[in-house]
Amino acid sequence: MKSSMTKKLHAGMIISAGRFSRSDVADGTGYVAIEKKYNHIKSILTLIISLMTLTGWAQQSANRELIVHNDPAKYRELSAVHAGAGKMGFTQLVGRNDLSTNFLYLHSGVIQAKSGIGHHFHHSIEEMYVLLEGEAEFTVNGRTSTLKAPVAVPCKLGDAHAIYNSSDESVRWLNYAVSEKKGRGDAFDLDDTREGAEIDEIPVFVTYQFAEDKLRDENHPYSGNGALARRAFGPEVFRTSWNHVDHLVIPAGKSVGPRQLIGVEEVYYVMKGKGDLSIEGVTKPLAADDAFTGLLGETITLTNTGSDNLELLVIGVSVSSDKNASFQNAPAEPKAMALQMDFVVLPENAEAFEKMYHSIYVPAMTVQQGYLSSKLLRLFPEEQAKGIEAEPTNFNYQIQISFDTEENRRKWVASPQHQIAWPAASELAEEFKWRGYDVMGDDDQR
Repeated sequence: MKSSMTKKLHAGMIISAGRFSRSDVADGTGYVAIEKKYNHIKSILTLIISLMTLTGWAQQSANRELIVHNDPAKYRELSAVHAGAGKMGFTQLVGRNDLSTNFLYLHSGVIQAKSGIGHHFHHSIEEMYVLLEGEAEFTVNGRTSTLKAPVAVPCKLGDAHAIYNSSDESVRWLNYAVSEKKGRGDAFDLDDTREGAEIDEIPVFVTYQFAEDKLRDENHPYSGNGALARRAFGPEVFRTSWNHVDHLVIPAGKSVGPRQLIGVEEVYYVMKGKGDLSIEGVTKPLAADDAFTGLLGETITLTNTGSDNLELLVIGVSVSSDKNASFQNAPAEPKAMALQMDFVVLPENAEAFEKMYHSIYVPAMTVQQGYLSSKLLRLFPEEQAKGIEAEPTNFNYQIQISFDTEENRRKWVASPQHQIAWPAASELAEEFKWRGYDVMGDDDQR
């Protein structure tokens, strides 16, 4: 009798949630029950906790320093940076804790005459040097060219790089970095100042010259009210979650936004001009050499309040390791199906139940058409469950399975492998129930 009832369950003949106990199946009086999913008091507590969390996040976002000015008076002097020549003034404008993504830092400084940053490379971070004023010798992987500001040079993961100011005047410089892992960086110095390096007239590495005549008035993320922009570097340039580098110009009297950041966070630097920045209803004035960030989900409006162009450098970092992931559009149709099966397993059967999943259930599903994934979940211990205010339940195990279609899941139910796998699972349980879902979204960062 148990076999026929379980066949009925897994064939999907019963649309609503189902629940069986061992005694129910044994005496042939299997039943379908709809369990109450929500407890009124628990719902209220959950709502309160959610509101408190959102309020705390909003307060933290609102209280942060929206704009940081790049003030040379606050620079500290450094010598022999990465075993380089001479001295430079240095400060950090944006740090690793200012964004939730893997953005690591925005540094700024003045490299003195006959000084530089020595030849070095990183195993786990990518950088981009930006020259704001002057002329300097850039090196990437041992090849050196002289470049004039304003110019940007990405230093991709594993690329050796350096900058040397061979002139008699100081130069202004920015350095952006994004790490493979949040907050972690490294460096390996090559003890090479690049003084007297052989110069290639034409660079043999990637560069971007900030030229306004190359900007477009359409087909860019800032379209809508006269803005000009160009994507200097897209996600294909980088191996970290660095998503883009954009050159943006807002003419006098024009604006950009409101524009919501979905799936990315951004760091902005005002190269010239003045205007207003509005983030989530808070408006602040902008001036040349200001830096600011746009966090995940925030809505940003930029307005040029001056008589000249407002020019900005914008870099974006994806929240996902998959930089091509779509965070904005929900699918119109299900991506797959999922079945959740809950079990009451006695302590003396727990080890055997877990072994059954790995040795019998998974191998049986792996050979099925349309099988996507599965998980075996074990309920938190009682004290740990109380700590998160979990809903009490007697069901201490759950198996989640996913197929590309419900049709293919039913083929799995009809297969010879299922006739072995399901009894192996159900016979170790005192009680079980199930629910079926359409998968309308998923995310896996592994």
